[in-house]
Amino acid sequence: MARIPQRPEEIFPEVIGAFQQAFGQDLLSVILYGSGAGGDYIPGKSDLNLLVVLTEKGIDEIGRTLLALKLLKKYPVAAPLLMTKAFIGASLDAYPLEFLDMKRRYILVFGEDVLNGLAIDADSLRLQCERELKAKILLLRRGFLEGRGRTRALRKLLGESLSAFIAIFRGLLYLRDAAVPQNRRAIITAAAEVFAFDPAVFLQCADIRDGTGRFTDSDIREIFQSYLRAAGHLCDRVDGMKC
Repeated sequence: MARIPQRPEEIFPEVIGAFQQAFGQDLLSVILYGSGAGGDYIPGKSDLNLLVVLTEKGIDEIGRTLLALKLLKKYPVAAPLLMTKAFIGASLDAYPLEFLDMKRRYILVFGEDVLNGLAIDADSLRLQCERELKAKILLLRRGFLEGRGRTRALRKLLGESLSAFIAIFRGLLYLRDAAVPQNRRAIITAAAEVFAFDPAVFLQCADIRDGTGRFTDSDIREIFQSYLRAAGHLCDRVDGMKC
């Protein structure tokens, strides 16, 4: 059974030891990112996600990671992201949202702080926000058809898709130099204020995801249609944005 740390910092010495034993001098950095690195860490619920930065030699010997994971198997540590500094530098234009999210909440566990000072290109970020919005719209439409429009399937779609929209909202707020709140609902409200859209349907999706609020089958179908329309209107706004 996994041991649940009350604070992520409790296992840092073992995390460092495990990856140093596996990679030695080829280990450059270990970084905790995501919910586990935020002030809203919840033991047993928040993921412990690690970015492990290696030398070119280390990245070529990926199998050595298995030793580290074996040493850490008693903890709820997810399989880490393995990168080199060169890969990070060459990927900022392709994954600006992901790196922006890492920069927003992370703790340096060991080595060089490779996230500090990373420059996120506004044009690349805007393009990814548009691309992600369009992809989510297509996935929602396909999910509706695959689920035959059933209420249970729609509830699942609405709840599971919201995280992707929250990430997009954070990116859009960054593009407008606006403060990015920590709380999911506060992010929705802030994005709605900056980009002049009605946050109601996204807040309803948050209720569905959190299991709060009472919605009939008719309500769910109406929320789904409103959700698609709101996403489409926001996509049009992002498509016309100037950075």
